Amino acid sequence: MTRTATSLLASILLTWGLSSCHEDKYADPLSPEASMETFSIHEGFDIQLFAAEPHIKDPVDLVFDETGAAYAVEMPDYPYKPEPGEGRGVIKKLVDTDGDGTIDSSIVFAEGIADATSLMPWKGGLLVTAAPYIYYMKDLDGDGKADSKEQLFSGFFENNSEAQITNLRLGIDNWIYAANNGQRGEVTYSEKPEAAALNLQGADFRFRLDKEKFEKESGTAQFGMTFDNWGNKFFTQNTLHIQQAVIPRRYLERHGHLSSMSVNHNISDHDFEMFQMTPPPYWRAERTMRRNKQYQEQELDRVEHAEDYFTGASGGIVYNGGAFPEEFSGNVFTGDVAGNLVHRDLLIPDSQGPTQIARRPAEEKNREFIAATDPWFRPVGFTVGPDGYLYLVDFYRQHIETPVSIPDDLKEEMDFMNGEEKGRIYRILPKGKTSQLNALPDFSSMDAATLVGELKHENGWRRTTAQRLILEDPKQEYVPFLKSLAGEEMPEARVLALYLLASMDALTQELVTNALQSEHPGVRKNALVLAESYPEMEAAIAAKTKDPSTMVSLQAILSLGNYESSFAKEQMAESLMEKGDNKWFRMAILSSNPGSDPETLAILDKNHAFFDDPESWKMDYIKEVAHIQGAKGNEESIQSYVELLSSLSGNAHENWKPAGLDGLKAGLERSSDQPDENVSSLLSLLESK
Repeated sequence: MTRTATSLLASILLTWGLSSCHEDKYADPLSPEASMETFSIHEGFDIQLFAAEPHIKDPVDLVFDETGAAYAVEMPDYPYKPEPGEGRGVIKKLVDTDGDGTIDSSIVFAEGIADATSLMPWKGGLLVTAAPYIYYMKDLDGDGKADSKEQLFSGFFENNSEAQITNLRLGIDNWIYAANNGQRGEVTYSEKPEAAALNLQGADFRFRLDKEKFEKESGTAQFGMTFDNWGNKFFTQNTLHIQQAVIPRRYLERHGHLSSMSVNHNISDHDFEMFQMTPPPYWRAERTMRRNKQYQEQELDRVEHAEDYFTGASGGIVYNGGAFPEEFSGNVFTGDVAGNLVHRDLLIPDSQGPTQIARRPAEEKNREFIAATDPWFRPVGFTVGPDGYLYLVDFYRQHIETPVSIPDDLKEEMDFMNGEEKGRIYRILPKGKTSQLNALPDFSSMDAATLVGELKHENGWRRTTAQRLILEDPKQEYVPFLKSLAGEEMPEARVLALYLLASMDALTQELVTNALQSEHPGVRKNALVLAESYPEMEAAIAAKTKDPSTMVSLQAILSLGNYESSFAKEQMAESLMEKGDNKWFRMAILSSNPGSDPETLAILDKNHAFFDDPESWKMDYIKEVAHIQGAKGNEESIQSYVELLSSLSGNAHENWKPAGLDGLKAGLERSSDQPDENVSSLLSLLESK
């Protein structure tokens, strides 16, 4: 063989070798049917294909309207930010023409949308999150396409497609909630142009279109937010697959001077552990190896994991469809797009406090509810359908990661758009069951009695759809049926009926009083929220601070905090002594004026010998009270506080002075009401005591 031929052959072999090496790094896509063959699913369930390409591509959300029609939103621009006016997002109506349960056609409802991420039916149209906006779109002429596109809200953060406004959810309290990942944004509402822009930094978002209200909400949900039947909020944030927002933001901002308003609580008892069936992709394994080497060289006590740890948790949902076996009711299903799996948690009340614990089911101690060997499987979201089954949205891409997080040399071999023409939606249902989507009633044609009756249905989608339609068009003919339902001991329906009556100004104190005596803690909790509108119910609210349910007693403390009476302060002092060693009860008390007032400290000193024992939780409470008083900047209250601590004798004075001084210093420095010279003089006063 000549030298030239040898070189040519070597060149060919090298090219083939490089090509083979490159192809081996990343798997090729599979057909929907072949991908489903790679799924390992809980033995009691089947998974069916509901929709796939070409009818749906790059799906990130699915909803069903009151007629049972399915709408999905596509996000083909991910992970890049499109140029203004060049967004390729599409909303489609998915159609099953032959009634076999599988989508075989689609109609483009809207297109050319940048960063559309979630949908919610509203008044015959759709609410759409697409940072920096929330739109309302509607088909006005019946051709299946949106003719109207109204910007309801604007100003949301828009610089990272993985941390934008998303996850529209109608709460049981008639507020519409959205995940904001705590991102800064100056949000305005088109219907209230005179209102000041709302800075959302550190918070999520909620609004009411029927009342023209919008405000911050607790939690920093990223791409996954859900509520249980009683309004408790759970959410995902990449590595933290399930957190609880323990205290709603409206309570935290009553006086606005807490040192921290973060109420995110990781409730998983198994932390980051998951059981994936796919190896980590080449780029992740390589990046992790490099990072761990760097940590070792820098002698850092830190290790990064490339697999079997949550890194892309997404789309958690509390299942309330009523079509799964009873033991699955109230379970949380969460996808992990990096691990190619669906994780399931049981929610168990924490006996030590007012939160939940997320626990693996016994049969899934070392496996997941669904896990695939197809690395393109990307479960980004879920919805409960009109049939009560769980629908899973699969983005189906080769790569799912922000490019800025990957080293440049590894990105050279990656096509982040590979798979943009693909996408799947699956239906999860118990073995032996079939879907009856086409046999469902049309909610839009129901009379008042029938529609209110749907609030009693076992399927949460049907309850929420009835709730939404009543909220959209609050006819007086609903009122007698809602009042009847609000007096029945059907917990989920009773709560919805109470809130709907409140939205129609038809709720009575008697109905709330009766609900406070319900056997179900979820009803009692929400009755307390509604009781806040009746000043004369202060004593009834206070009585529930001793409720055996910690969820209820926490809400009672929060609700009682809206009062300013001496009675409220006495009750706060009692609650602190009973429950103050738990940080969530303590924070609930501190969030209120009566719970952080110097007069309450005097009650604690006089009636409860509070200062005799300097326990650590008491120190935390005193330090936070001091911070609040300092931040409020009221000289009279500060003097009262200082005098109380100064009046303590002997060891008590020495024990408590440092905590009180530190808290006051921090609070005074944050006070906007005190000029610098006043701050200096007050600090001098404190140090002299």
